Amino acid sequence: MNFVLDCSVTMTWLFEHDATDETDELLGKLAGPEKALVAQHWVLEVANVLLSVERFKKKTPAETALFLNLLSKLAIESDVQTEQHATTTTLALGRKHQLSSYDAAYLELAMRLGLPLATLDKQLRKAAQAEGVAVLPTKIPR
Repeated sequence: MNFVLDCSVTMTWLFEHDATDETDELLGKLAGPEKALVAQHWVLEVANVLLSVERFKKKTPAETALFLNLLSKLAIESDVQTEQHATTTTLALGRKHQLSSYDAAYLELAMRLGLPLATLDKQLRKAAQAEGVAVLPTKIPR
């Protein structure tokens, strides 16, 4: 089963203390026939986290390079239509659910493609459920 992936789940694969069996399972799926779709800004969100953790000495540039190498081997595909929906559906979803445009873009993508949304963001999960979108993992740690 393909799914929409956000940055919060992606970063659990870098920070072992944030990973769960469920987030690791999602990672494993991307080594096989399944794929994750991401909004166009996902790569910038990932890069921003990497810059931040390097700046605060939580990871080295070598460690982030290894992580980027891992991501490059996974079946992750950037949606080419994110931009076309940014000022219409995405904006409306952001207003309706009090989401940032970045989070609303993930929700819009999941809705448009009819796919589950992999996120750990509680507000985004709540919005997805309100819109009838399945969320992954099914449970998140408290």
